[in-house]
Amino acid sequence: MPQLLGKKIGPIGYGLMGLTWRPTPCPQEQAFKAMRASLAAGCNFWNAGEFYGTESYNSLHLMNKYFTKYPEDAEKVVLSIKGVLKDMHPDGSQENVKRSIENSLKILDGKKSIDIFEPARIDKNVPLEVTLKALEEYVKAGKIGGIALSEVGAPTIRKAVKITKIVAIEVELSLWSLDILSNGVAKAAAEHNIPIVAYSPIGRGMLTGEITKPDDIPDGDFRKMMPRFSKENFSHNLELVSELEKLAKQKGCTPAQLAINWVKHLSKKDGNPEIIPIPGATTEERVFENAKEVTLSNDDFVEIDSILKRFEVKGDRYGGPGRAHMEG
Repeated sequence: MPQLLGKKIGPIGYGLMGLTWRPTPCPQEQAFKAMRASLAAGCNFWNAGEFYGTESYNSLHLMNKYFTKYPEDAEKVVLSIKGVLKDMHPDGSQENVKRSIENSLKILDGKKSIDIFEPARIDKNVPLEVTLKALEEYVKAGKIGGIALSEVGAPTIRKAVKITKIVAIEVELSLWSLDILSNGVAKAAAEHNIPIVAYSPIGRGMLTGEITKPDDIPDGDFRKMMPRFSKENFSHNLELVSELEKLAKQKGCTPAQLAINWVKHLSKKDGNPEIIPIPGATTEERVFENAKEVTLSNDDFVEIDSILKRFEVKGDRYGGPGRAHMEG
């Protein structure tokens, strides 16, 4: 089994973003059922965020309520929290690192410890050493277990490990977002034996095959701002989904299961580090679906590689005025 901070975790984790960061969050009891299902399925690495929702209701508030109801689950979960944003922009100053961590600890109110804390994006206006040393003080004080990085390039990884211990790198990786396999990020993580936490392994829902037209995405959903979901790119990108659906049908699994297990099977292959996909889900049924392991043969990999080589996804991962800071 993979490990983070010396703690055993399942090969597939659980992303909590969708439980609170949407125009109308799912009912609390529904969220609780999904969270309990993730533990039942062995997905005990949870990835959450201080800004996943509003100031009054985000991942941290949800977990406070969850662990109040199910205190016995607190020790089962390895928890990673993203923060260090201010007005949704990176602020890596010592003051904001302190604010972000203290706020997170205050909301959790001792119901659950923070195993991993990570700046959501690197602040280019603050020296990396300032941000990481501020985080390191909280590790030394025992208030967080370790430090991770999110959406960083290979040079930042190599610079960061000289400043402090980095326990994980969170980046996007899926069948329609392969950047880290060619831009040096996976290689840099492997060089320093740092696991990669792969967010959006089902392409923000696109690879499930359940989104068939732009109107399937509700108004107010942030995907409306993403170029890959725009009307001019949508039909083209749907062709990749169609190809993957054919292979999933042959294997007797869902397209989502194929996508998640493809990411998982990249772990420790071809010079990659440990890779832990963290699909999100708001229902227990979908949690169990996402957690199912599907064995991929060498022939399957060859076929998928063939599909990917003849297909180019259209549109950037992020778009709109926030693109620069989102790509970090």
